[in-house]
Amino acid sequence: MAARREPSSDDESYEVLDLTDYARRHHWWNRLFGRNSGPLTEKYSVATQIVIGGVSGWCAGFLFQKVGKLAATAVGGGFLLLQIASHGGYIQVDWKRVEKDVNNAKRKIKKEANKSAPEINTLIEESTDFVKKNIVVSGGFVGGFLLGLAS
Repeated sequence: MAARREPSSDDESYEVLDLTDYARRHHWWNRLFGRNSGPLTEKYSVATQIVIGGVSGWCAGFLFQKVGKLAATAVGGGFLLLQIASHGGYIQVDWKRVEKDVNNAKRKIKKEANKSAPEINTLIEESTDFVKKNIVVSGGFVGGFLLGLAS
């Protein structure tokens, strides 16, 4: 902040602050989230934490609902069309080969899951620590998420 002293008419001095310079150096996200990412309980009131968690949870739940419906429609519709085409004689599905391929894919996924287990455990521990430190925001998020799914 550029501050300078300007004398007034009765020999008192006051400080002039340049707010444009301050606004350039301090972005809105710094005011909202702060420089460090410590627990939100140190920064905001309980009501503010619940609102932040609830609104973000509602948005996530609403998007999850819409994307989930779209994915379920696509998978279900594809399977339905496959069954109709198979029943009508347009295509011949080798179900034994499909079952064999699915089992191979499951084995590969299990192998990959066992390799990445330490990374997943670290992610779970970090998530658990965040929830413990920010229980009010997390509770608001869960409530908002459920409301988003229902709407």
